[in-house]
Amino acid sequence: MSSPASLPSPRRALSIGLNAATGADMNEELEAAALVDQDQNLSIDVFVLARLAVTLAFLSAAILISAPFLPALTWALVLAVVFIAPHRLLERYLPPSLAAAASMLIVGLVVVGPLLLVIERLVSEAAAGVDYVQKTVQQGDWQTMLDGHPWLGGFQSWIARRFDLQATFSQLGGFVTNMAANFLRASTGQIITTLLAFYLLFFFLRDRAVALQTLARLSPFSNIETGKIIVRVRDTINAILFGTLAVSALQGLLGGIMFWLLDFNSPVLWGLIMGLVSIVPVLGSFIIWIPATIYLLIEDRWVEAIILGLWGGVVISSIDNLVRPLLIGDSLRLHTVPAFIAMLGGLQLFGASGIVLGPIVMALSPLLLEFWRRRVGPDQPA
Repeated sequence: MSSPASLPSPRRALSIGLNAATGADMNEELEAAALVDQDQNLSIDVFVLARLAVTLAFLSAAILISAPFLPALTWALVLAVVFIAPHRLLERYLPPSLAAAASMLIVGLVVVGPLLLVIERLVSEAAAGVDYVQKTVQQGDWQTMLDGHPWLGGFQSWIARRFDLQATFSQLGGFVTNMAANFLRASTGQIITTLLAFYLLFFFLRDRAVALQTLARLSPFSNIETGKIIVRVRDTINAILFGTLAVSALQGLLGGIMFWLLDFNSPVLWGLIMGLVSIVPVLGSFIIWIPATIYLLIEDRWVEAIILGLWGGVVISSIDNLVRPLLIGDSLRLHTVPAFIAMLGGLQLFGASGIVLGPIVMALSPLLLEFWRRRVGPDQPA
């Protein structure tokens, strides 16, 4: 039992009670203020998410609007990167607009015009060659050639049981004819894409400084990181160009040597054409050596036809799938496997422009991951 001295006086008890009540009120005020701040933070988060959603919606709409022009944008960027050095020389003596127009004219005369003429001519020659083979089979010359070689009797019987050569080549002729017609119809779209690429090339060359400044200002990365991204894209395009030209030159050289050994007319010209068509992603040197192999078969030069077929199918074709990823991968510091996937996957996803966009995406991905890793820190969870 407490002594009277230990009990608080009435005045002191009242003071303690008031202080306790005041403390409780202060705690309630603090809790109310915390709830208000929490509500305000919640409302701020909601508005941030709303702004983010609106921004993503507009960016998605801009990407969808620009998607049909992706090939033109890609090739305009490639041409701008490739011809930037000669354009800078022109800028020393000409105004910016006039220098950009002169660069466009040079690019059209040196690159695009001859390439389009070669492609158009080769498609016509391929259709004419298939028509020649089809007529030869219909006239019975194929059967006469088989009958003239007794050692091919088993092969002849196997072909006769399983294939109708006349119907097969008729279908092949129709297929190539339709392909040529589709190519000619698609030429209108290709012409529009080419003109649009040159239109964009003019502004890429003339306004490149403003474009780079705008890109640096709008980029979510720092200026140094944005500069690294721009340099990586430039190096990727140069690596693709170097690899493509090297592979095309090697294919043309090997094809020309084999045409010379097999005593074809104008082997240098055919080697040059094989090199040019191998630059185009949708074509390749096979549109030269396959008709040449068929021609040797029709001319009863079986051994030479087998040699050319094996040389084209094994040696020339493998260069495109093996040497190109090696060259591009070394230049981009990528392994051969991701470089190979980038090229084939890019072609499948983006079409012809994927030969550029695929390696760019594959080269930028580890660079962006490296940026995030540096921001998080080596000892912090991502």
